[in-house]
Amino acid sequence: MTQIAEPLVQVLEATGYLSDGLPTASSVVVGDEMSGTAVPSFSPDAWWRSNPDTGPWRGDVDLRVYFKFVEDPENEPLHEWQQELWNQGFSPLLWVVSPSKIDLYNGFGTPQDAADANRLRTFTQLDAHLSELDSYAGRLAMETGQFWRSEPAVNRKNSVDKRLLRDLAALERKLVENSLDREDAQALIGRSIFVQYLIDRGIVPKERLLALTGEESLSAVLNNHDAARRLFDWLRETFNGDMFPPCVALVPEVQHIQSVADFLEGTDPDTGQASLFPYRFDVIPVELISAIYEQFVHASESSTSTSDVHYTPITAVSLVLDEIFEGLTGHETVLDLTCGSGIFLVEAMRRLVRLRSNGEKPRRETVRDVLHNQIHGLDIMPQAVRIAAFSLYLAALELDPSPDDLKFEPLIGTSLREGDAFVEDFDQKRFDVIVGNPPWSFRGKEATAARRTRSSTVLRQPRGESLDFAERASDFTHSSTRVGMILSATPFFSRSAKSLDTVQRVVQKLAPVTLVNLSELSGWLFPNANMPAMALIASRSGRSPKDMVLVQARWSETGEHTHMIEVAPRDVTTLPVSSWKRNAGLLKASFLGCRHDLVLLDELRDKFRPLEESLKAMCTELRTGVILGSGGKSAEFLAGMPYAKSGLRHFQLPADLPAFRQSFAERPRQKAFFEGPILVVGEFLQARSPRPIAVVSKGDLIFSDAYFGASFTHCRDESAYLVAGILGSALASWYFLMTGSSFGIWIRRLKKSDIATLPVPDFRRAAESTSGKQVVRLVQTLHDERPIQASWHRLDDAVFELYGLDNEQRAVVRDGLSRSSWQWRAGRLESVRPASRHDLAQYAKTFLDTMDAWLSGAGSKRMRAEILEFPSNDPLRIIRFILEEVHGPSEQIDIVSPEGALSGVLSRIGQRAKVQVSSALVGVRDLRVHTQDEVTIIKPAARRNWLSVHALEDADAVVEDSLRGIDQG
Repeated sequence: MTQIAEPLVQVLEATGYLSDGLPTASSVVVGDEMSGTAVPSFSPDAWWRSNPDTGPWRGDVDLRVYFKFVEDPENEPLHEWQQELWNQGFSPLLWVVSPSKIDLYNGFGTPQDAADANRLRTFTQLDAHLSELDSYAGRLAMETGQFWRSEPAVNRKNSVDKRLLRDLAALERKLVENSLDREDAQALIGRSIFVQYLIDRGIVPKERLLALTGEESLSAVLNNHDAARRLFDWLRETFNGDMFPPCVALVPEVQHIQSVADFLEGTDPDTGQASLFPYRFDVIPVELISAIYEQFVHASESSTSTSDVHYTPITAVSLVLDEIFEGLTGHETVLDLTCGSGIFLVEAMRRLVRLRSNGEKPRRETVRDVLHNQIHGLDIMPQAVRIAAFSLYLAALELDPSPDDLKFEPLIGTSLREGDAFVEDFDQKRFDVIVGNPPWSFRGKEATAARRTRSSTVLRQPRGESLDFAERASDFTHSSTRVGMILSATPFFSRSAKSLDTVQRVVQKLAPVTLVNLSELSGWLFPNANMPAMALIASRSGRSPKDMVLVQARWSETGEHTHMIEVAPRDVTTLPVSSWKRNAGLLKASFLGCRHDLVLLDELRDKFRPLEESLKAMCTELRTGVILGSGGKSAEFLAGMPYAKSGLRHFQLPADLPAFRQSFAERPRQKAFFEGPILVVGEFLQARSPRPIAVVSKGDLIFSDAYFGASFTHCRDESAYLVAGILGSALASWYFLMTGSSFGIWIRRLKKSDIATLPVPDFRRAAESTSGKQVVRLVQTLHDERPIQASWHRLDDAVFELYGLDNEQRAVVRDGLSRSSWQWRAGRLESVRPASRHDLAQYAKTFLDTMDAWLSGAGSKRMRAEILEFPSNDPLRIIRFILEEVHGPSEQIDIVSPEGALSGVLSRIGQRAKVQVSSALVGVRDLRVHTQDEVTIIKPAARRNWLSVHALEDADAVVEDSLRGIDQG
C-alpha cells in the first residue's frame, strides 16, 4: 500500500475508512491497488466502494466515494474533477482534503462553470468537526444509509445518463420538427455520439479526423456538409453498416447537422442557450452509452417522451453476472436470446477478456476473438441488433490496448442475428452461459396463442412471456451451462395452476437455482414496467438441485438515491424445492418473512380450515361484485337497491348510499348474491391502515367489482361480523402480506383467491366463545364509531385469543402489520427512520422473554439489557445483554449513556470480544458480538432492523451459537 499524506490519514481514520493507517474493510482501497479504477485526469489517494465483494473489473458499476489530498485546493482543477466524476455516473461524493479543511462535493451534481457549485459542506481538521463529518458521511453513515437522509440532493436523478437522455430526446424533437424523418434523426444522433466517443477516447485523434475530413473537431465537421459526408461514408465502410443502416438522408440538410453541431458545442436543444458542454465520452462508461442510446431509440418509437422506456439497468446486469461468472475461465461462450442494446453481452465480453488476460493488459487478438467467437446475440427487432453492434464495437475499442485498427469483421449475420428466439436454432449449438432480460408483458390472448403455435417448443405461461424465453434457453444448455435472466416476478407468486406449473418446470430444468426478488426496487429499477422483476440465476455450482436459494433485495434510501442493489446476509435463505411444490405459498413467505413467520403459517394451516371451505359449509361463497359496462345484460332487477361503488371504510357502511340505477351491466350477477346480511370485503388496501376493509350490511346491498362479498342469508348474523373482525385484524394483514399473490409484491390489492385461503376457526364454536363474542361486539360497535388505535388493539387481542396465539406469535403478527405498511412510500420512509427508545425497549423485552425460556432450565441465571443511547443521527444502535448469576425473570432494561462517540464504543466492544468490530460492520450487516457473559447486538439504526420478530430470530441465533459452543467445547 502506498503511503498517503498524514492529513488524509487523519481524516480517514476519524471517519472510519482507516484504522492505524490500514483499511478498515476491503471496501476501502488506497494507493497502488487503485490502478485502473480512477477517472482520467486525477488519481485519488483512496476510494471507498459500497460492495466489498465486487472487484473493480466486475461490471465497474459499484458506488464509489473518492478521496483526494491536495496542498492547495485553490490551485487545483476542481471543476474538471467534478465533471469527470459526473460523467462516470456512479460516484456520489468527492472529498478534497487539504491540511486545513475538507470539502465534500456532490458527484451526481450537473457540472457548472463555478467550481464550488456542487460543494455540499466544508469541515475543518478540528476534532469536533471531524466527529461531525463522521456522523455526516463517515463509512458507517454511508453503508447504513444514514447519509441519504441528510442529503436528498445527492441523487442519481441528476446523473449523466438521465441528463444525456433528456438532451438527446430534445435534440431529436428539434430535428423532427425541422422535417427530418425520425429514423434519420436517430441515425444522425447515433453516428455523432459514436464519433465523439472515438475522438474523446483518442481512438480518432485530431490528426486522423483532419486527414479524413479536413476538419479538427466533430462540430466543425458537422458544420461542413462535404466533410460530414466524407466522415459518414468512412464510418459506414469501417463498421460494415452494422450500426447505422443506409437511410434516405445519409447526410441530412445543413440545418439538421447544424443542430447536432450546436449541441456538441454546448447549446441547450430546448432553450437554445449556450452553456458548458458537460459530457466527456472518454469518461462515460461504455455500458452507460449503450443503455442511453437504447432508451433514446425505444422512447422515440411511439412518442418523444421517455415515459415508455424499458431497458436493463446496469446494476441488474451486474447482479446477475457477478454470480454467473464466479469461477469461469474466460473461454466460455455466451448467448443472449433477446439481446436488445447488448448490455448483457457488453458486460460479458468485458469479463471474458479480463479473465483470459489474467490480470495483464488485454491483447487485440484476445479482444477480437472474444467478440467474434464467444459472444452471441439474437433479437427479433433489427434496430435492437444494430444497437447491440454499436455497443459491442464501443466495448471492443475500449478494451483494445492500442485501437488504431478500426476495421472489424461483420457482427450482424454472424455472431449477432435478427430473428425469433423460438425459431432460430443457432445450428443446434450449446452455450456455456445464457443471459438476458426477455420481454415480460402480457400482450393479449391472440399474442399468447401466436407464441404457442410458432414453434414446437413447449410454451405454457398463460400471461406474459418471460418464462417462455427461460424455458427456451434450456434448449441451448449442456450439463454445466449457467443461466442468468431478469424475468417478470408475477408468475412466481401467482395462484394460477398454469403459471405455477411453468415456473416449477423451468426451475427444475435449470436447477440448482437462485431467485432474487427485485419487486421492492420497482420504483427505480424498472420504473416504467407494468410488473415487478425477478432474477433467476442457475450457476450449476456444487449446490444440491433439491434446494433453491432465495434473495430478497430490499428497498433502501441508498438504493433509491444511487440505484444500487443492496443485499444483507439476513436477506438470503434456502427453500427445499420439495417444500415449495407441496406448498407454493412458501416462496413468497420465505422472501418477505422470517423463520417464525413460516412456522406460524404452517401451524395456522394445520389447525384451521381455509375461509373458502368454511363459507361453503355455510352454503355461501365469496363473489366479485357487479361489473358495469356499455350494453351487456339487463340489470333492471337490481334497480333501487343501495349501491356501494367505492369509498367504504373499515366496518362502516354509509347511511346515504345511492340507489342502483343502471339498466344494463356486463356482469350483473344474481339478485341472491346481494341479499343481506352480507359481508363486503375491499379489493384494495389503504396506506393509512394496511388492513383489509370489511363491512357488514344487515340489509340487501349491491357492490361494485372493487369489492368481494358473501351473502349470509342462511347463516347466523354473528358469523358475518365474526369474519369481518378477522379480516380487519392485524392477523389478516400479516397473512396476506406473507401469502397474497399481489399485495407485498406489486399491487396493493387482494385477489379473491388470496382471501379464500385465509385460515379461520370454526364459525359456530368461535361465535359461542368469549373471544368470538368480543370480536362480534367490537365490529358491531365500530359500525357507528370510527376505529381508533385502542379499538384496533382490542380487536387484535380478541382475534389473537380466538386463534390461541402465544406471546411470540402475537409479536410476529403485530410486526406483520407494520411490515405491511412498507408497501406504501410513507411506511417505507417510516421504517428507515432511526429506532426510538421505545422501539429498542420493545426489541429488548422480546429478546429477554425468549432467552428466559432457555435460561429457565439453568435455574439460577437471568439476563438484563443495556440500551446504549446515541444521538439520533448516529448510524448504529447497540444493545448489550448481560448474563447474571441471579434467579428470576429476565426483565431489567436500562438506558445507558455511553462514554464518548460511537467509534470509541465500537472499539471498546471489539477489545472486550477480541474482534475488529469496525471491519466486521460492512454494508447493512447485523453483528452479534459474544463474550463469556454477554452478547452485544449491533445493527443499523433504522427501525425496521429492531422489530420484535427480529428479536425472536436474534435470540434463537444466540441460543444456537451457545449450543454450538458447548458442543465444540
